[in-house]
Amino acid sequence: MRANEISSLYENRFDKKIKQKKVMVWRVLSDVIFSRYIKPDSTVVDVGAGYCEFINAVCASKKYAVDLNPETVAHAASDVTVITGDCRRMTDFKENSVDIVFSSNFLEHLPSKQIITEMLSESQRILRKGGKIILMGPNIRFLADIYWDFYDHTIPLSDRSISEALLLTGFSIEKVVPKFLPYTTKTSMPINETFLRLYLCIPMLRMLFGKQFLIIGQKAC
Repeated sequence: MRANEISSLYENRFDKKIKQKKVMVWRVLSDVIFSRYIKPDSTVVDVGAGYCEFINAVCASKKYAVDLNPETVAHAASDVTVITGDCRRMTDFKENSVDIVFSSNFLEHLPSKQIITEMLSESQRILRKGGKIILMGPNIRFLADIYWDFYDHTIPLSDRSISEALLLTGFSIEKVVPKFLPYTTKTSMPINETFLRLYLCIPMLRMLFGKQFLIIGQKAC
């Protein structure tokens, strides 16, 4: 899809209230989950950054948002460097220069699995030895009935298929959570900060409501 079409689609999909909820969700996720993997002196690249909720929230020394949409810069915090470009050719980054590559709810929008492979290979190139790639996305194993309700979903993915893709591109698998977060913030669940912190601490709640995977891979040392 073209950048202007994506912007229009997301403006219709996420109203102001939902956008505020998403900011809260990523702030809590950064505090409770991702701070375990991202040190304050890290260099972090958010691929397919969109509205920049993750990269704005995370605590890191150098923060980059990569997206084809030129409007991404309007959503980035002052300490985030926005790079408008292709996820397959992140030429702004040298080899072995990045600690963390992150991507959430992005891979399922790409036109083909070949492009996913190229994005993962490029992430492998820019990551330092021992660097991590953190991926999140809807898990079709638990969403077969509603996965295609979003018009811009193009590829069916699961925790198992993405794990295979990571192995194919030279990563080792450090952590796989098949059921991590609910499918969308557009839900009747009482998603406030207190509930979310409780949810993240109780595995049974994730088993009941989780529809998105969390996968962490590592570049070989």
